[in-house]
Amino acid sequence: MIGIVVADDEAMLRGALVSLLNLEPDLTVVAEVGDGDAAVKAVASHRPDIAVLDLEMPPADGLVAAERILAAGGPPVILVTRHARPGILRRALSVGVSAFVPKTTPAERLAGIIRDVHDGRRYVDPEIAASALTENDCPLTARELEILRAARTGRPISEIASAVHLAPGTVRNYLSTIMAKLGVSTRHAAAHAAWEQGWI
Repeated sequence: MIGIVVADDEAMLRGALVSLLNLEPDLTVVAEVGDGDAAVKAVASHRPDIAVLDLEMPPADGLVAAERILAAGGPPVILVTRHARPGILRRALSVGVSAFVPKTTPAERLAGIIRDVHDGRRYVDPEIAASALTENDCPLTARELEILRAARTGRPISEIASAVHLAPGTVRNYLSTIMAKLGVSTRHAAAHAAWEQGWI
């Protein structure tokens, strides 16, 4: 049996997915959780063969959780998402995610992908892969992206500065540079643009 941890913050969808996967004769869901932090803990506790994580989960999204799971030597990770932004694909592959699939994927197809990943193969949805090949490279540095992630919550400059361990004036300078690079007039617009591209 292939043991699976499923993480999705939408209880109805998570329950349906768990039920469908448990119908497969060689798959068993050993734990289901509702957020990224709980996913990391469930993987450490249950030691599954595969982790299936929703990308959009608070407080730690599926990609952050995947990175933590894989850094700790955990099992292969499959990310599922409703909003398949191609920029996220590059980030997912860079941290070692084994499969990236949209939530529109039928359950029986997902079961097949789980088996493939368990056998050591990787899978990327073809449409997402094609989009990723044609998208523009991110013009922002890793530090600028870190600041935008903090800015996306809408908190004040002082809190952003504290979160990224910089002086408020330095954060303002970074944000000015970011806005100029992205051709927008506010930090909120910059954060939204970067999110839309899948850079943060």
